[in-house]
Amino acid sequence: MMVHEASLSFRVIREGVVEALDTVERVTAYLAGAFDADPTVEWFIVIPLNRKNMPFGRVLISKGTASSCLVNPREVLRPCILSNASGFIVAHNHPSGDTDPSRADIQITRALREAGKTMGMPLIDHVIVGDSYSEPYSFSEAGLV
Repeated sequence: MMVHEASLSFRVIREGVVEALDTVERVTAYLAGAFDADPTVEWFIVIPLNRKNMPFGRVLISKGTASSCLVNPREVLRPCILSNASGFIVAHNHPSGDTDPSRADIQITRALREAGKTMGMPLIDHVIVGDSYSEPYSFSEAGLV
């Protein structure tokens, strides 16, 4: 049997002032460039937060296909637990540009909300980013978080 050691590493993705991620506009600004490496597929990212909604960083959870991405609450919460986060935000892109949530998006948001409650680490928001012509979708603003 192999025993592994878990660790968390950080690298600078941006320098300068980082504001509290308390609006969808600030979240999308923080995510600038996060999906640029391959905008033709879905990427799912978690942002662990401290008590004042300041980000510890952003962590890629899954990279999927043009229309889906596999996400498990355990994988989302792992970097949050390792960074001793007080809460978290998740985000993903829709390569189609349409930011309306799918049934799967709603289901994973509910699962993450419940898992976060169990861990004492609330899900603050789930943001869906489309193309530059569409407004991002915020589950928090829609009353679904």
